[in-house]
Amino acid sequence: MWTKLRKLIQAIRKEPWAQNVPADEDFWESLTEWVETHLLTGFLDQVTKQVDEIVDIDPDLPEQEILTRATRYIVEFLGASSASVRIYDPQSEQMLSYGSYPSHEKHRETYIPLNGSIAGEVVKSGKPCLVPDILDDKRYEDKEVVYRRNIHSLMAIPLEIPRFFPRERDTRGVIQIYFPEADREFSPLEIRIAELLAKRLSFVIARKKIISLHRLNEKKEAIVRHIFRRLGSRGGIKMKEVFDQVIPELADIVDVQSCALFSVTGDYQYVTLEAGYPEGTGYHGIGKKFTVSSEPAFEIILGLREYSGDSSYEVVTPSYVLVVDPQKSGLISDNMKRFAAEHDINSILYIPLYVEGEITHIMTFDAIEQRQRYRDDEIELFLFLGQELMKAQRMERLDDILHDFKNPAIASAGFARRLKKILEKGDYEKYHEQIKRYVDILFEETSRMQELALSIYAVGKEQIVDMTEILLKRFEINKEAIKEQLKQNVVLREGPFTDNLMVRCFPIHLERVFDNLLNNATKAIPMRGGILSISTYKDGQWACAEITNTGRIPEQDRRRLVEGEGSEGRGLYITYRIMRLLGGKIEVEANKGTTKFIVRLPIHGEDGVGAQEQRKDEKLAPNEI
Repeated sequence: MWTKLRKLIQAIRKEPWAQNVPADEDFWESLTEWVETHLLTGFLDQVTKQVDEIVDIDPDLPEQEILTRATRYIVEFLGASSASVRIYDPQSEQMLSYGSYPSHEKHRETYIPLNGSIAGEVVKSGKPCLVPDILDDKRYEDKEVVYRRNIHSLMAIPLEIPRFFPRERDTRGVIQIYFPEADREFSPLEIRIAELLAKRLSFVIARKKIISLHRLNEKKEAIVRHIFRRLGSRGGIKMKEVFDQVIPELADIVDVQSCALFSVTGDYQYVTLEAGYPEGTGYHGIGKKFTVSSEPAFEIILGLREYSGDSSYEVVTPSYVLVVDPQKSGLISDNMKRFAAEHDINSILYIPLYVEGEITHIMTFDAIEQRQRYRDDEIELFLFLGQELMKAQRMERLDDILHDFKNPAIASAGFARRLKKILEKGDYEKYHEQIKRYVDILFEETSRMQELALSIYAVGKEQIVDMTEILLKRFEINKEAIKEQLKQNVVLREGPFTDNLMVRCFPIHLERVFDNLLNNATKAIPMRGGILSISTYKDGQWACAEITNTGRIPEQDRRRLVEGEGSEGRGLYITYRIMRLLGGKIEVEANKGTTKFIVRLPIHGEDGVGAQEQRKDEKLAPNEI
């Protein structure tokens, strides 16, 4: 340091104005000592203090708050009026506003173009840009700000945060420092100091990123831990419980107001709400199906519509769509806008989930905060969550199928044994009708088991079916299950029935509902015996099926079952979910010594309460259903 300072003094002595100074060697020696002791030491102390203030910014603060604090230190040190930060968004190829001091965010353009702007020029060149007079510079379009904030010159300094992994991009941005003087001359020392502080700021952001990556891994581990804990539970995995446990893990990343997982049909025409958080009135109706065209954001995600909106209100990328302002965005339906206003939702994130290159699911995150952008690590966590939830959904569906395999498997085995006995007797003509009946039942039940297995991936097509006919067939199968279980003293009663009680549904779903209800009703009959009865009837615009058994259910359990929170076996949990999917209702009546389950579905083709509710559901926005 001493040697370099001596060389500096020697260079000064060679200047024309210094050569005429009447001074001897002792003077220059004393000057050298004074400059080091009083000037450089004090100056370096100030610079070091300023650097330390930036480096010591708490990395746990939000990124925008870090940038705001850093710009305050820069403004105070350089004697500027204000400063702001813009980050380059490679997805939209625009410069995103990301903090300022004093805060002028409400009055600043959210985005400015990369090309033709001062900020864009700095990002592309990686060099500082000096603007002595903003009014004379065409690259700075908002001239009104000069008069409103009394700023006339600026210094734009590059901000760069190196990538951590080869697949990542460097984060590039610019710090724009504003001064009140017009025709200002910027000294090389000011520029160097500004560059130094910008580099220290990039260190703080990098440190925050390291901490974020660590927490990202912790979040991933927590998500997997919650899912596997549910896998090991006696009742098997249930998506509602998974959501309730996993979503709060994200609270310190995004203030989630609600979250939903949608499945997409192979033709991209419909989406079905598979799971949601919270699951309550006004938020989610799990299992509801509606058209993709009802929400423009889904059409953009699925590539069914070209994006031509206003980038001030949304961010559209190949990885996600972020609606920054639901009330002003053209990607949000009117229904969803009303819903967002009612529930204080100020930004919505849509993330597509892929299986073998095809979008099979979409996740949405509704936030109270109006997010301008999400970091790559945040998107990575949401993608990881979505993939794990898809696995959990597949496992839940598998649990359901394994549970519902029981009745058709028992029936098939029972009728196969009967058929084998008849065939062993050899008198085929005598038992021709029985053989035919048993073969028909075996064909139906083995086909049904095949459908159950395939329903892990799909549930077939909706059909118009007779509720009475399906109930009678499932009751016949349940008779065989009663025999196989050696259940004693069970009196079976059938009727009265209403014929041609037509409903629109997935047949396998309605069969599973009846199988589960009949199975649970049979098990609930006391050891001493009792009655199991079925009937169907029409009630206004509802097709109704009743299953009644001896044995009373406690009121507390009855209420939990109706709300889908029963602990009385997986069958009733499955039944509750399927009934919501079908747009129907399930009621439980506890009478003296008996329990009655009533299944209600809208009668097909009748313009009444049930049909109206069904049509209403189809028109609702994703988070309204």
